Amino acid sequence: MAVGKVGANSAKRSRQLQLLNAVPPYRPAALPILDERQRGTKFVSLEPKSVLNSPQQTGVDFWSLNPYIGCEFGCTYCYARYAHRYTVERAHDAGKLTDEEFLEFRGPHGWEAFEKRVFVKEQLLVALERDLRRYFRSFGPTDRPPAPIVIGTATDPYQPAERRFRLTRGILERLARCEGLNIGIITKSPLIARDTDVLRHIQERSDLEVHISLTTVDVALIRQVEARSPMPAVRLRALKRLADSGVRVGLIVAPVLPGITDDVPHLEALFQAAREAGARFVHSGPLRLYAAVRDRFLPMLDERFPHLAARYRRAYDGRSGVPRDYARALSARIKRLQTRFGFPVNEGMADRYGRRLAPAHQEAAGAIRVPGERGDGGSLRTTAGTGAARARIVSVQATSLAALPRRAR
Repeated sequence: MAVGKVGANSAKRSRQLQLLNAVPPYRPAALPILDERQRGTKFVSLEPKSVLNSPQQTGVDFWSLNPYIGCEFGCTYCYARYAHRYTVERAHDAGKLTDEEFLEFRGPHGWEAFEKRVFVKEQLLVALERDLRRYFRSFGPTDRPPAPIVIGTATDPYQPAERRFRLTRGILERLARCEGLNIGIITKSPLIARDTDVLRHIQERSDLEVHISLTTVDVALIRQVEARSPMPAVRLRALKRLADSGVRVGLIVAPVLPGITDDVPHLEALFQAAREAGARFVHSGPLRLYAAVRDRFLPMLDERFPHLAARYRRAYDGRSGVPRDYARALSARIKRLQTRFGFPVNEGMADRYGRRLAPAHQEAAGAIRVPGERGDGGSLRTTAGTGAARARIVSVQATSLAALPRRAR
């Protein structure tokens, strides 16, 4: 009898072991899906340890803050795809994505999922509190004004996800409790007008500058290079609404696409629209073709602007930026238009975040308080040869182009 019981217990344990063996090996918690669009976009939860990136981390002279990673707007020239790819690779290395999910979150060429798998930084305000303490400690007892905090340097803080998740709104409400900061915001979205109240509150206590991004007023053209971004007219209406409310707001015309949006009539239309909407400034800069951009942008050129594709490849061969002479000629053209339309003349993208605080605010900036805590024509032209003939020639006349073509008519 005892032998029978032992045999039965042994068989039971054997069955239990078989069941246990069928359990998959342990893996960290998968990334939760918060929402999904009918067109296939998924919003994925990401709990960050830090959200405010210092100049030492990024190599730029301001602190950056991006509440989302990935963007539904799908601009072909966006350089932020590398950040999404890096996030996906880290999640895979940490075991939060299976091999199959990893392929889904990258896309066939490593960039497609940037527009289809948007990471939402939940619990962002908890991380921001820690980061603000680090931010204020980085200055210490000094009269030097704090470095700017710029929201939206990589992905748009007012992309469609913001309508539901309201992360950017939460960030602004937290920063509104501070004094003497220098804050910049970059967006393509008219949704920013929703937050006019908190923007005005920030501007009463800190230095604020809002940049509405617009590369063209040509609707057909914008659909060629920006898959799902808001139309020019609604961006300009948002700019006007902010300007009429007293918010310091202007236009950021970047990137200027050589041979596509760099001709004078095209730029004139942008400057005129900015002036009519009440913009206080216009900043501009040419396209930069980083490695993460080439895989997306150049195939678009091949398909939609085939007559420009070879010229772009020659002009950007071995470099991410436009040839120096082209950059100088474009800068001169922009400055002439700034003068003509009554905007302050600036050095393009390099001086976007200069301080403009009134004297009382300048004094406050030295000891930041945080409540609760102690006229030309044509298009630009550049040619490049080989050897001694490699000197680049720039023309601002209405002549044909060699390496960087004039905009298609």
